[in-house]
Amino acid sequence: MSVEQISLSGRKKVVSNKEMTWLEKIYLWTIIKGLFTTLKHLFRRKVTIKFPEQVREFSPVYRGQHMLMRDEEGRERCTACGLCALSCPAEAITMKAAERKPEEKHLYREEKYAEIYEINMLRCIFCGLCEEACPKQAIYLTKSRKFANADYDREDFIFGKDKLVMPLEMAKMNTQSNTLN
Repeated sequence: MSVEQISLSGRKKVVSNKEMTWLEKIYLWTIIKGLFTTLKHLFRRKVTIKFPEQVREFSPVYRGQHMLMRDEEGRERCTACGLCALSCPAEAITMKAAERKPEEKHLYREEKYAEIYEINMLRCIFCGLCEEACPKQAIYLTKSRKFANADYDREDFIFGKDKLVMPLEMAKMNTQSNTLN
């Protein structure tokens, strides 16, 4: 068996270099097939929705904006372990750890906390791996329909703790709803 006859994929095709006929040279059949495809799509129902009036239904596995969670007492859960940043395939998360001072005991749960926690929304692919990797359930991808608004500056797409940390009122509401259940 010669090298020319061996095919690793099993899909080897013999290519012929035959001369095109006159009908093939003017591409008449190809043009007619293209016009038929255009006419076929012309009479189909449109799949476009009118966004402000109609809201598309989101998938049940939809992942929205990130949120850094608080515990029952309103303290931040994040301990700056860095597992979320390590698990992020897009390398969108950066953080800087700091030691908690005695007077900040009501703000942070553990001895170590994330002094700087930033997510670059231009790089984030909303995969949810940061949420799965966190041992303290500190980061959560919400079901909210809020998106990163369009802007001209790249710095506006880097979300810091000011945009990511759960508001204190929401943490209190979650605690009250959990105690009622």
